[in-house]
Amino acid sequence: MPPVHASSTYGSAAEEPEPRRKRRTDWVAVKDQVVGLLAAVVRWAGLFFAALLVLHVIFVIGEANPDNGIVSFVQSWADWLSLGFQDLFTPEDAKLKVLVNYGIAALFWLIVSAVVARIIRRVGGSA
Repeated sequence: MPPVHASSTYGSAAEEPEPRRKRRTDWVAVKDQVVGLLAAVVRWAGLFFAALLVLHVIFVIGEANPDNGIVSFVQSWADWLSLGFQDLFTPEDAKLKVLVNYGIAALFWLIVSAVVARIIRRVGGSA
């Protein structure tokens, strides 16, 4: 312990600051956090896409005004997110067609995002 000088700005040796130690970064923990964050983003994106598709189904079945800004926004995104599922089945009833095809597309996004998130976690090494 270094000697205490009377002219020290600290009243006693107990008040002197300890020398700073370098913090060691736990890179494994950082990697696990990044992998977990990336997997969560993938899951949330899939959930958001599925929610837009379900919202489109609700708007069509409920006969929402297609000229409304929200309805047209959701419809444009739903058409893009359906990835070819929009004409997979072609029943006579237009509402049933939207329900089945866009419902399958919503399930697709939920399943794919869950699988991709699990792969990210496995490859990233976190459980």
